[in-house]
Amino acid sequence: MGRPEIYVSTDVETDGPIPGPHSMLSFGSAAFLADGTLVGTFAVNLVTLPDAEGYPDTMAWWETQPEAWAACRADQEDPQSAMVRYRDWLEGLPGKPVFVGYPAAFDFMFVYWYLIRFAERSPFSHSALDIKSFAMAVLGTDYRATTKRSMPRRWFGSAPHTHVALDDAIEQGALFCAMLAERATESLR
Repeated sequence: MGRPEIYVSTDVETDGPIPGPHSMLSFGSAAFLADGTLVGTFAVNLVTLPDAEGYPDTMAWWETQPEAWAACRADQEDPQSAMVRYRDWLEGLPGKPVFVGYPAAFDFMFVYWYLIRFAERSPFSHSALDIKSFAMAVLGTDYRATTKRSMPRRWFGSAPHTHVALDDAIEQGALFCAMLAERATESLR
């Protein structure tokens, strides 16, 4: 029997839309078993990339989020050491890591770029699961109609969405595990 999948719900905070010209300011990951058990967390705030700069629209949004901005700028770590520690944490999980994000295309793009650039490999390989796409499949809805507002309240726990990376990773991971549980229940009928 192979190693089980570990669903690594990850949220990033950035100062722009793409890595390289812009920086990942912080990220948090919460590793879940399929049954919803939280097996570990990882969070770090990063020093910005040399020669990168904040995107005007993103920086204007950050001005509306002073608490989250302060949280992601405290205790910054060099990306090289942070991403090596993250890679090692992922490889030490009790299963094969699968990246889970909302939206996965954005969050995975930053995490993958940083892992390859600073840690030389990604334990995720190219495995990234999008929560919104999964919700679309479970609900049988169109993609654009599938929003958090249209999802059943029973999928949501009490964790707030704070724009602090680890808080949001835990919240979104619990949402994903609730979807997994419902899909498993439905398939037994």
